[in-house]
Amino acid sequence: MTPRAIVGVDVGGTFTDLFYYDEAAGRFQTGKVPSNRGDEAVGFLAGLKGFGPVAGLASIVHGTTVGTNALLERKGARIGLITTRGFRDVLEMRRRDRRHTWGLWGDFVPVVDRDLRLEVDERTLADGTIREAVNPDQVAEAARALIANGAEALAICFVNAYANPENERVAMEAASAVWPNANVERSSGILPEIREFERTSTTVLNAYLQPVVGSYLGKLDRALESEGFEGRFHIVQSNGGVMSTATARRLPVRTALSGPAAGVIAAAAIAKEAGFPNVITGDLGGTSFDVSLVVEGETALAAQTTIDFGLVIRTPMIEISTIGAGGGSIAHVDAGGLLQVGPESAGSRPGPVCYGQGNTRPTLTDANVVLGRINAERPIGGALKRLDVEAAKAAIREHVASPLGLDVMAAAEAIVRVADGKMAGAIRLVSIERGHDPQKFAAVPFGGGGALHVGALIKDVGLRGALVPRYPGVTSALGCVIADIRHDQVQTLNLSLAGLDAAALDRRMVAEAQAAQEVVEAAGLTVSRIDTVFELDMHYVGQTHTVAVALPVTVENGTTGVTVAIIQEAFEAAYRTSFSRLLPGLGTRIVNLRTAAIGRRPHFDLAALAPGADASLEAARTGSRPVWFAGAWHEAAVYARLSLPVGAEIPGPAILEQPDATTVVDPDLTARVDRLGNVVVTRTGAPA
Repeated sequence: MTPRAIVGVDVGGTFTDLFYYDEAAGRFQTGKVPSNRGDEAVGFLAGLKGFGPVAGLASIVHGTTVGTNALLERKGARIGLITTRGFRDVLEMRRRDRRHTWGLWGDFVPVVDRDLRLEVDERTLADGTIREAVNPDQVAEAARALIANGAEALAICFVNAYANPENERVAMEAASAVWPNANVERSSGILPEIREFERTSTTVLNAYLQPVVGSYLGKLDRALESEGFEGRFHIVQSNGGVMSTATARRLPVRTALSGPAAGVIAAAAIAKEAGFPNVITGDLGGTSFDVSLVVEGETALAAQTTIDFGLVIRTPMIEISTIGAGGGSIAHVDAGGLLQVGPESAGSRPGPVCYGQGNTRPTLTDANVVLGRINAERPIGGALKRLDVEAAKAAIREHVASPLGLDVMAAAEAIVRVADGKMAGAIRLVSIERGHDPQKFAAVPFGGGGALHVGALIKDVGLRGALVPRYPGVTSALGCVIADIRHDQVQTLNLSLAGLDAAALDRRMVAEAQAAQEVVEAAGLTVSRIDTVFELDMHYVGQTHTVAVALPVTVENGTTGVTVAIIQEAFEAAYRTSFSRLLPGLGTRIVNLRTAAIGRRPHFDLAALAPGADASLEAARTGSRPVWFAGAWHEAAVYARLSLPVGAEIPGPAILEQPDATTVVDPDLTARVDRLGNVVVTRTGAPA
């Protein structure tokens, strides 16, 4: 039988989530197994085997946090940098920014040690003219010196290489001839874009991740091969698209925030289908809370992001704000007597105290267990038979209640409230502080713990309500399955709009589109069509910063049909949207051309996830239990979430349980099941 199933796999800090979908049969399954930090292939394979023989799968799409974790924990490879003489310290100078804007202290250590940053003689001018050709022998000598000093990967970054890559090409050829592995890359192949620091930072971080991500993917490849897997293996990018593992090995920097990006893609699709075009997604996992804004059904893409201070990556990414507030975040009282939750996490090993795996410090999950919000007899994931409530209470009493002079229940509630406050702050950052009215947005909480905090997200921020996906605990894995294939390219042009040769620009756009489409086609996944999207970075003459200008053109019959008038109109619309006014009389410039080829995956019908016709409210009711809300116990009705019928209305307090997550409905909230099986939570009496 020809393999036909696709599986999305999201490896998180605590759990590995999986979504299995047989396109031909229209059949799906979900899975959740503990992650094995340090050897993720163990949980990866265990989850896949839960669906049957791995050899029977057609394709696997993987969202990974390996690259992100390596950057955050500074556990990348030892790398070398060869650059233009005089530009050795670009990474340390950055943009002359400081870790603490108003402080008098702060430090930054680049990922490349100074003795591993070597200079060679070469010079390319801003117009692309090569004033001094690079000497291949000098480059080879520098490469040998870096190898002798223990470098595992090499980045080559020459000034103005975006305008003419020839010197970098020659240098890469010379270095590759002596380098012991394939981890050699030049900036013009990673980011042929103006701005020396951003280009150098992105190229260097790509080299920093190449051995780490390459080793990780190699381990997974060998594990899959041992199971007889002969299908396609793909990776989710930070822009929400999918790429081949070959592209991921060459451009591992594009895997940063890969897992959270897949979750945003799925959440946006679910919300749009459910009639919620404006939502704020919140992915609460074991170690972090990831927030993103979706406006009118569209995810927000940023041209660059900062993973940590000074670690700048300039490649299209879904805008995601991350804070250290997950289910495994450790609660403690700091030296000033204040209760803190996170950013340190217990992860999956040893995990929360209630897991009984050796941890003695209380976590957010322990607090939710003590408050009765998590069923200690039916923990999610299936790996544990029950949770140790008494151990969780003892840890909270020792580390939080006693130092603060509180009883255990008040201390547990305080832990949840502090975590809620951090989550609400993250949501305000992407909404209110960017000029959006939260009353026009609904939260889409997902991940293993997101739906536990629905009430706080609604009430603390003033949101319209919340939309809890049918399978919140595996939403990111679902995103892996439905994500389109995408490849982004950028090229600096530096052209004045006045006197622009539109025909020459058209030829460049067609060539860029063709190159991007070839990458998408090489990925090997079935797509219904390939769309090409063009965007220009533009500004008025004399300005430094640019605005993103989407062009309403595409490639048809070998041309885009772009004209100066089309560009001018699009620029004025984008500039007015950003600044509410134009600057008449000033000339305009095109700085960069951005091209994206998007292979549209066959439509995934979310109705397949909806409850069956035999679902009933009475059958879903499994009993009740006391749950702590606002300083007192309340008897909360308990339901089997997946057995609830379409249209069911459940007043709070209530607990909705399912194998991958738990939804808590506060006493002053009401939950309703929509036609797709999502749970819509609103204030009691408010319109859904």
